[in-house]
Amino acid sequence: MHFAVFVSTLLMIAIHSLRRDAGRSRLFIAEKRSISIFGMDLFDKCRSFQDDAGLKSAGVYPFFRTIQNGAGPSVISDGTNRIMIGSNNYLGLTSHPRVVEAAKRAIDKYGTGCTGSRFLNGNLDLHEKLEEALKAYLKKESVLVYASGFLANLGTISCLAGRKDVIFSDRDNHASIVEGQSAALGQTVKYKHNDMKELERLLREYEHVPGKLVVTDGIFSMTGQIAKMQEIVRLASIYGAKIYCDSAHCLGVLGPAGRGAPYHYGVQDETDLIMGTFSKSFASLGGFVAGDEDVINYIKHKSRSFMFSAALPPSAAAAVLECVKIVQEEPAIIERLWRNARKMKKAFEEMGYDTMGSQTPIIPILIGDDLRAFVFTKKLYEMGVFATPVVSPAVPKGYALIRTSYMTTHTDDELDYVLDAFQKLGKEMGMLQTA
Repeated sequence: MHFAVFVSTLLMIAIHSLRRDAGRSRLFIAEKRSISIFGMDLFDKCRSFQDDAGLKSAGVYPFFRTIQNGAGPSVISDGTNRIMIGSNNYLGLTSHPRVVEAAKRAIDKYGTGCTGSRFLNGNLDLHEKLEEALKAYLKKESVLVYASGFLANLGTISCLAGRKDVIFSDRDNHASIVEGQSAALGQTVKYKHNDMKELERLLREYEHVPGKLVVTDGIFSMTGQIAKMQEIVRLASIYGAKIYCDSAHCLGVLGPAGRGAPYHYGVQDETDLIMGTFSKSFASLGGFVAGDEDVINYIKHKSRSFMFSAALPPSAAAAVLECVKIVQEEPAIIERLWRNARKMKKAFEEMGYDTMGSQTPIIPILIGDDLRAFVFTKKLYEMGVFATPVVSPAVPKGYALIRTSYMTTHTDDELDYVLDAFQKLGKEMGMLQTA
């Protein structure tokens, strides 16, 4: 079937399904309302939710696909081995023997959990050893480890920005940063992605405000682009702002020993706060914020998401501690990651794909239409490639993409298979020129 006809048919199926299900939902809701004297029921929006119904009816729903083994360069999903190009396991350390053994030893010694917050009864010597290791690794005065990266952004940003302060935030920043800004008492103003002219205009506009914080991702998780840290540092210095860099996708990837974007540009000393996660290159779970000792001490006693969350499990902390050692002792693992990333970006662009200015092992493939991205993902899956679509509102309408990302542990044979699949599918769907 010609691709345009195929997409049109899928769209008609999806619309029909949405109308049918919406009709049923309206009838059900009407029945519920008829017995209520209080008007709208809290769960009405849940009963009428149909965002997923059309995609499921059309057979292109791409979420919650079950994986039946570990997070490696290939995974078993629906009983079939598929090459994984949607993971954040950049260094492939989730199955590294040293990391696995460290986690096992921690369980033997500490058990499986801490059952309380670090603020009260869950502060292990293992957490403090990890913070000391991160201090040495990042060359910062102090580090605070959170139970997750999301909680680190939420708790740190919200407790720092007071009512009279202003946060300057890149429009492409991660959702956890957005939640931290929303919870903060201070005002947030957003600047266009990586647009330093607009950032300067806004900093000048709010020059009279004493408390200013520029917040940016180090590597932007959808496009793979790197923040312009040198320019941000220059502007912050001129206008008296502090800098907060989310290095979630930087750690293990960018800069000497994978320390992140500020280190890549040599501006780590001028970057006031560096946040990071352990759920990507560091093969575990958790997050941290690093900075001057007095600032971290304040966060430790004011961040609600730190104070009122259970502590990082011992096995997770021990795994991260081993990862921190490995990235400093085995530089070849980062070199292999970049070799794989350069190979894939070059090949995709030679085929004719738009990689949206990616500079890292996150390589987006611009598709355009949301439905086409869902179809593309499904066809890749059927060909044995596990990839993830990103559609509006996560990206602007008309900029749907396939977010691909690569690992140290991908073999050339696996990468060649992925490239062959993209080439065949791109021609089949009319996205690439045929010979």
